Amino acid sequence: MVGRIIAIDGHASTGKSSLAKYLSKEFNCIHINSGSMYRAITLYMINNNLIKYVDKDIDYLLSKLSDIRIEFKEVDDKLKLFLNEKNIEKDLNSLSVSNEVSNIAAIPEIRTKLVKLQREIDRSKGVIMDGRDIGSVVFPNADLKLFLTASIKVRAKRRYDELIKKGANITLIDVINNIEDRDHKDSNRKTSPLVIDDDAIVIDNTNKTIPDQVELIKEIVKSTFYN
Repeated sequence: MVGRIIAIDGHASTGKSSLAKYLSKEFNCIHINSGSMYRAITLYMINNNLIKYVDKDIDYLLSKLSDIRIEFKEVDDKLKLFLNEKNIEKDLNSLSVSNEVSNIAAIPEIRTKLVKLQREIDRSKGVIMDGRDIGSVVFPNADLKLFLTASIKVRAKRRYDELIKKGANITLIDVINNIEDRDHKDSNRKTSPLVIDDDAIVIDNTNKTIPDQVELIKEIVKSTFYN
């Protein structure tokens, strides 16, 4: 995996990041969750009462980007996301962030800023990056492109269980509605929409566990990189 790039794209709540974490351990490389970077900006906008400017005054909203510093730091041998020097990992997956992140991610100037950051990440050890446009935009020449999908009911249940464990007060219907909305926005935004590249390998994990997927992808990597 040294110097290689695996791009994992897919629909909301298909377990891209969980899978990428396992794979990064398996291949001893770096994992970057690009979606967490969009969530970090969304969190900043929410915390600073700026979300309302998405529709009212986009120029004012964009003027605040210079106040945002996003970086990954190693904490206990794991990369953690920091926003303006604060570890924000525990705040990224709240429903309030999930409800707004697709709107923030659709803003071209924000995508440009984050794509630049993503491309500048050190790739010497090898990188597994997951998101919505990694294979299509960020790394169109990635060594391997994967696209994850699953039925919406399964995706919603996985996400619901995750949020309940974190103490969220939410219903399964709320989660289904959120995922349907994100799917629509991700696939229909003008800038870098969610697409399946012609050279991407599609994996439907509706009935696959993480270990199932890891074993499948290990075989794919073996045949792609070493045959």
